[in-house]
Amino acid sequence: MKQLSPLVLITILAFFTPTSFANQPTTTDQVTQQAIQNIDINRAGIEELSLLKGIGSKKAQAIIEYREIYGQFTSVDDLLNVKGIGEKVLSDNQQRLKI
Repeated sequence: MKQLSPLVLITILAFFTPTSFANQPTTTDQVTQQAIQNIDINRAGIEELSLLKGIGSKKAQAIIEYREIYGQFTSVDDLLNVKGIGEKVLSDNQQRLKI
């Protein structure tokens, strides 16, 4: 039996690969989405906090500084005490945050 060239083999495999695999997020995407949805505001660093909607590096730093000065947050709503964090930012991220 003749051997298939690598190019032909790749073409055949690509043709018969289920399309459902193409629409699945990559492992990195899955990890990023999970990280965004499970941010512990008492432990998160600047990089993690910056993943939140409306939170850049300055607001992330403000959250960390507030935490260092006043201690751990007892509620996600305590973020409203951080300068620059308002109701809109809190409501946009409410489901992503945990204590």
